[in-house]
Amino acid sequence: MRYKIIFFLVIAVILSSCRTEDSDIPAPNGLLCELLSNPQKAVITDSIPEFSWIFPVEGEYQNAYRILVASSTELLEENKADIWDSKKIMSSKSIDVLFDGNTLEENSVYFWKVKVWGANNTVSNFSEAQQFNTGKFHNREDEWQGKSNYIRLENNYWVSENRQTAEFHDKVPVDFYMRSSGKYFADFGKAAFATLSFTAESKIEGTEIEVYLGERKNKDDTVNKSPGHANIGFLKVVVKLQKGINSYSVEIPHHHSNSPHSQKLAPFLQEVLPFRFVEINGDSGNYEIKSLTQKALYYPFDDNASSFFTDNENLNKVIELCKYTLKATPFLGLYADGNRERMPYEADSYIQQLGHYSVDREFSIARYTNKFLLHHASWPTEWQSHTVFMAWEDYMHTGNTEFIRENYNVLKEKTLFALAREDGLISSKTDKVTEEFLKNINYSGNKFRDIVDWPKGTLINKEQARNAGPTPEGEQDGYEFLDYNTVVNSFHYRSLLLMAEMAKAVEMDSEYEDLMQKAQKVKSSFVKTFFNYEKGIFVDGEGSSHSSLHANMFPLAFGLVPTEYLESVIGFIKSRGMACSVYGAQYLLDGLSDADESDYVIDLMTAEHKRSWINMINVGSTMTTEAWDEYYKPNLTWNHAWGSAPVNILVRKILGIQPTKAGFETFSIIPNPGSLKKIEVETPTIRGIIKSSFYDNGESWKIIITVPGNSTAELSLPVKFAKISIDGNEASAKTYKNIYGKSYNLVLLKPGTSTIIAK
Repeated sequence: MRYKIIFFLVIAVILSSCRTEDSDIPAPNGLLCELLSNPQKAVITDSIPEFSWIFPVEGEYQNAYRILVASSTELLEENKADIWDSKKIMSSKSIDVLFDGNTLEENSVYFWKVKVWGANNTVSNFSEAQQFNTGKFHNREDEWQGKSNYIRLENNYWVSENRQTAEFHDKVPVDFYMRSSGKYFADFGKAAFATLSFTAESKIEGTEIEVYLGERKNKDDTVNKSPGHANIGFLKVVVKLQKGINSYSVEIPHHHSNSPHSQKLAPFLQEVLPFRFVEINGDSGNYEIKSLTQKALYYPFDDNASSFFTDNENLNKVIELCKYTLKATPFLGLYADGNRERMPYEADSYIQQLGHYSVDREFSIARYTNKFLLHHASWPTEWQSHTVFMAWEDYMHTGNTEFIRENYNVLKEKTLFALAREDGLISSKTDKVTEEFLKNINYSGNKFRDIVDWPKGTLINKEQARNAGPTPEGEQDGYEFLDYNTVVNSFHYRSLLLMAEMAKAVEMDSEYEDLMQKAQKVKSSFVKTFFNYEKGIFVDGEGSSHSSLHANMFPLAFGLVPTEYLESVIGFIKSRGMACSVYGAQYLLDGLSDADESDYVIDLMTAEHKRSWINMINVGSTMTTEAWDEYYKPNLTWNHAWGSAPVNILVRKILGIQPTKAGFETFSIIPNPGSLKKIEVETPTIRGIIKSSFYDNGESWKIIITVPGNSTAELSLPVKFAKISIDGNEASAKTYKNIYGKSYNLVLLKPGTSTIIAK
C-alpha cells in the first residue's frame, strides 16, 4: 500500500510540472528593453540594459516579478534561463528594472520574458518572449559620445543602435483617375516623406512620361509646379517606359542642405520627398498607368496607442493634423525641422517630444535627439534650455535616470549659469560669452545670440528676406532686444529649477541646494528688473519701456508672474492675440492653461484666421506648417512638427494628464475643459494607456477614467463642486491651491476604470 501511495505522488508531481501554470491575471505586455518596443529591430550598446513592462490592470499593484533571460527561445519555452533567472523578486518595480544576470556578450541575440504577482498574491503567466540584440559595448570611436550607428544584421537587414529605424509602408491612392487621354492624377490623402512606385503598360519602347510629385495641388487637379520661395514638396521626373507591362520606382535626388547639423537619410534607404499628389503626363494612346503606390517612410508608430475626440469639430481636425505630423516627420530617426534643413533644433525637438509622448509609447527617439543636441548646439541663446527641458520630460515619462547621470555636467552648462551677473540674471551680450563658454555648451560658430521667436520681421524700406515676415514686428511682436532681456531670463530660471530637480533625482543633494538658490535669486531679480508695477505687466528687458506678448507669456508659462498681478498680465496677453509664431504658441497656450484661461485657449486652437491651425488645413497641408502662412515666412515647409502644440496641450493642460512621480508612478488629471462639453482621450504612458472621458451637462461633470496597472491617478476638481462620488460612493477629498491660487479638491484613483460624478 505504501508503494502505491508513493507511485501516485510521483505521478502527481510529474503531471503538475508538465501542466501550464494557472494564472489569476493576464500576462504582462508592452515589453521594453532599453526603452525600445521593438528591440529585435535594433542593436543596444548598454551591457546592463533596463527592462520595463505593462503590469495588468486586473492585478492593481505589483508586489513581485520574475524575469528570465536566455540565449534561445527554446529555453524560454521551457521556462529556463541560461543568462538570468531573477527568481521571484518582491518589488513593485515594473519599469526601469536593471539586468542582473550573467555577462552579456557583444554582437549577440538574447530573449527575455517576465511574470508578475499582484494584489492578494494574484499571479500571471509569463509574457510573450521579446528578442533583443547587443552590439559593441566599449572602446567605441564615434564622432560624438552616444552616436547611433547603422548595423547590418543577418539577411542583410539594417538597424540602428539604441533607437528604431524607419521603414517603408505602401499606401494606395484615395483618388486616382485619368484626367484626359494620357494625363493622370492621384491623391494619396495625406503627404508623407515617400517615394513613388507605379506599374505601367507601354505599347512602344522608350515612351517618355512626366511624373510630378507635390504637397500642393491646383484647382484643376494638377500638381502645383510653382513652389516659389517655399520649401513645399515638389519634384519633376522624366521616366522612359519599357514596352509591355512593367513596374517602376521614381528615383528622388539625394537631399542637400548647407545647414551645419543636417541629417542624411540612412544609406540603405531610398531617398524621399514629402508629397501627397501625383500628376503623370505623356503621349495619349501610347501608355496606361495600371497602379500607383506611395511608399511612405515612417518611424515605427502605433496608430492605436492614442485617440482623441471632442465636441468641437475644428479642434478634432487640428488634433488629427498634429497627430499625423508626429507620425510622419521623424523618418530620419531623430527630430528634425522639416524638409529644408533636416536639422535638429532644441526648441523644435522639445515641442515634438511633448506631442510624441502624447500620441505614442515611444521614448528612444526623443532621448537620442537630445543626446545629439547636447553635442551639436544650435545658435539661439534660450534654446539651450530646451535640452534641460527634454531631459526632464525624459526622466518624468520613463523613470530612468541614466540620461541625467551620463550627461549631468553638460546639461548643467545648458542652464547658462556661467553667464550670470551678481544678481543671477544672464546675458548673451557680455564678455562672459567666451570661447571656453561656447565650448562647454558644444556650440561652434560666431552667431550665438537671442532669438525670442522666429521668424524676424522686415524693417521699413528694406527688402523682405525669404525667411522673414513682411512687417517690422515679425513674429516677435516688436520685441526690443536689450542686453538683459525678459525671455532669455525666463528660460534661465526654468532650466535652473528643472536642473535642481534632476540633481535631486540622482541624489546630488548639494547640487540641488545650489541650483535652487540660484533659481530663487533669478526669480527675485527677474521681477525687480523686468516688471513694470505701474502698468502691471513685464517689459522686454532691462531699461525697456516696451512690453511685448513674449515678455509676458514666457513668465506666465514659467510661474514668474506675481499672483496679485496675474489679472493684468493675462489681460495684456489676451489683448495681443496670436502675435507669436507656431513655436511661441506652445508657451502661450501653456501659460494661459495654467492660469485657468481654457476658454481662450480653445478659441486660439480652433480659430479660422490666418494665424491658426485651421489655416494650415485650409491652405492644403496635412502636417503642421513651419509658420502660420507663407505670408509670414515665404520659405516655410509644410512638414514641421514644432507646430504640433495643440495635441500636447489637450492632454497635458485641458485634461491635465501629466506624471507627478517619475515614470507615471502617480499622475495628475486636472480637467480644465473651457467651452468643451465632451472630451474622450486615450493617451499612452510607459505603464499603459490612460483613458479619460469627460462630459459636462451644465450641472455636473461625469468623468470616466481608466488608470493603468501599478499606477495611481491624482484627480483634481474645482472646489465649486460640493459633492464628488466615485462609482456611486462619496469620495474623500483633500483641498489644495495651485501655483496661481486656484483651489482644487484632490481624490486618488487606483488602477482600473472609475466613474466620477461631480456636482
